[in-house]
Amino acid sequence: MQGLKEIQEAIRKLSPQELAAFREWFWEFDAELWDKQFEEDVLTGQLDWLAEEAIKDLEEGRCTEL
Repeated sequence: MQGLKEIQEAIRKLSPQELAAFREWFWEFDAELWDKQFEEDVLTGQLDWLAEEAIKDLEEGRCTEL
């Protein structure tokens, strides 16, 4: 596997079209990783405190209708 410096150098050598294609690929790749992490956090209860806080705010009248 290449090191980070080598990857950075390879990216610097990309043509504008290749860079655009890489940017789109990386955006999709990163979004997929974020989605997987979010789903894992939800399944393991890592975000339960956020839901509890939101319900408490609603019950105590600290929310406004949209």
